[in-house]
Amino acid sequence: MSDPLAEEAAKSGGVRLSEDSISRQADTFERPSGWKGIHSHPTIQVALLGVVCFMCPGMFNALSGLGGGGQVNAKDQANASSALYATFAFFGFFSGTINNVLGARLNLMLGALGYPLYISSFLVVNIHPNAGGYVIASGAVLGICAALLWTAQGSLMMSYPTESQKGLYIGIFWAIFNLGGVVGSAVAFGQNFHSTQNSVNNGTYIGFLVLTITGFFIPLFMTNPEKVIRTDGTKVVQVRHPSWRAEFFSLFVALKTDPWIILLFPMFFASNYFYTWQFNDYNGALFTIRARGLNNFVYWTSQIFGSLLIGYFILDKKSLRRRSRAFLGWIIVFVMVFVVHTWAYFYQKDYTRQSQAAPGAHKIDIYDSDYPAHVWLMIFYGFLDSMWQTYAYWLMGAMSNDMAKLAVFTGFYKCIQSSGAAGVWRADGVGLPYMNIFLSTWALTAAGMVFALPMVYYRVKDFTDIKDEALMRIAETEKGGSTTTQ
Repeated sequence: MSDPLAEEAAKSGGVRLSEDSISRQADTFERPSGWKGIHSHPTIQVALLGVVCFMCPGMFNALSGLGGGGQVNAKDQANASSALYATFAFFGFFSGTINNVLGARLNLMLGALGYPLYISSFLVVNIHPNAGGYVIASGAVLGICAALLWTAQGSLMMSYPTESQKGLYIGIFWAIFNLGGVVGSAVAFGQNFHSTQNSVNNGTYIGFLVLTITGFFIPLFMTNPEKVIRTDGTKVVQVRHPSWRAEFFSLFVALKTDPWIILLFPMFFASNYFYTWQFNDYNGALFTIRARGLNNFVYWTSQIFGSLLIGYFILDKKSLRRRSRAFLGWIIVFVMVFVVHTWAYFYQKDYTRQSQAAPGAHKIDIYDSDYPAHVWLMIFYGFLDSMWQTYAYWLMGAMSNDMAKLAVFTGFYKCIQSSGAAGVWRADGVGLPYMNIFLSTWALTAAGMVFALPMVYYRVKDFTDIKDEALMRIAETEKGGSTTTQ
């Protein structure tokens, strides 16, 4: 005898739905027509969201990828990054509540303000070399702003698609967002192609500054979330954290009902940790400024393809069971961890922080014979980064479809991720040997995958059961069985 819920699950991409959730989905609304319908279409709104991140975090990524923020001395940038991720980790915990009070669009605008401030600090230090304190202070402010921006981004990106469109919408956002790093890197490479110095010129910083300021105004052209109707006619279920007590209680409920999430914490911790060695201790240490720009360009370009490769062709492959896709994704990421780090070790063992800081130290240029092999390592690191982040988000999404629960998981992810990044950037700022940072990066990424394996084996199912939606059911009970829509 057939199971109607299983049949419904097969139609909805492997999600087992309850009768109550199916009845809620029956409440549909007519989408507006004409220009209003086009502008308020969820695909257009996610694309505009991608443009905001193209202009702001995208330019930040392009600048960070140059190594040392494009400076000769990377110490100020490393300390600024440590301050950035420390404040990001702290304020990221509370940003969900702030987002629900202020609204996602206002949160996007407030979050976007930190990026031009941060980039302006590098322009200032290019003119006044002793202004390193301004760089560090702007990094701390950016951490607060980034917590607001990324919380708003997550709430919108996860709310707008239907169940069957999640992979597509994440892909749209990821492609547009990473194009910011691609374009920013191309600008830096072109403007500094003939530079004989080892730092970017003022024009590069001014160009980045103009783009990030533009990103502040993009949310003004976005539709209010409560006016967006999905392509299937349903409205968005809003995740609400009405009080500090409810915020803390949701953390307790999420951990109690799904303690397997703890096994992903090492993976979360490593998810931004590896940037320090890649950007400062490899790209920033070994290459000329134009080679750094080209390396940065191919790194962010490969991110787009890496995400699509594992997300669309592996994790969303309909011909495989979800558990099979989970194990296949784990194997691919685990193998990539050892391929790129084994490769990188043979480069890292031949140089130190002292040797690269010595007067007249050789910097690899794009015309050198050993450049192609080194740039391919950057390409593979880009693949690894995008596959790692995509797989981590996919695992969280496989654990539940309850947006309240996923919001808590995302909060764990961002807080722990930023804690790891703050620590390693500080280690780089105080001059810890390159090899120490490299080996710790390798060890943490390998450990992150090993700890995640039991979670994949015991927790990832072919279908999402209604019992995995604990926070939503608790919220509905408190509201007398109703849901809040926007």
